[in-house]
Amino acid sequence: MLNIVLFGPPGAGKGTQSAKLIETYQLVHLSTGDLLRSEIAGGTELGLKAKGLMDAGLLVPDEVVIGMIDNKLAQNPTAKGFIFDGFPRTIPQAQALDSLLTNRGTGISAMIALEVEEKELISRLLIRGQSSGRTDDQNEELIENRVKEYNTKTAPVASFYKEQNKYFSVYGIGEIEEIFSNLCAIMDKLK
Repeated sequence: MLNIVLFGPPGAGKGTQSAKLIETYQLVHLSTGDLLRSEIAGGTELGLKAKGLMDAGLLVPDEVVIGMIDNKLAQNPTAKGFIFDGFPRTIPQAQALDSLLTNRGTGISAMIALEVEEKELISRLLIRGQSSGRTDDQNEELIENRVKEYNTKTAPVASFYKEQNKYFSVYGIGEIEEIFSNLCAIMDKLK
């Protein structure tokens, strides 16, 4: 199995590149946001638990999210691999994901980080906000806070994968096809 954590700050191009990687390598997209919405819509036990917590303004605990990921893995037994999007965001989540995958006889093949300077991220998100209608992409101060939150809370996850020699970095500025080609060079080495 080819299991990839596509990593990078908001606006790095993860959505654009993951769509291309999914198509090229026939991987299953595993977005924790999509999983939460799907489990809630499906009225599953985990979905109802998550909804209750979210309705109370609380974060969904890691064990609930890991349970949802486990369900998604079980629903795709013949998958060639997964792209993890938006997860893991903390080292404990990375440890829990490793444990879950090990129990299923697989593991993370690599974390691939899209490296983009903060000034470029802000510019990209402001442009995206004009067309997407996402309010969190329309305010420069909010964007700066999101990038800062990423840098302090999520970026340290990279060290977890560096210690396992599973960390790769791709410069995320340039033509979409050039960045994709650089990602494919890493993916092809992993296959």
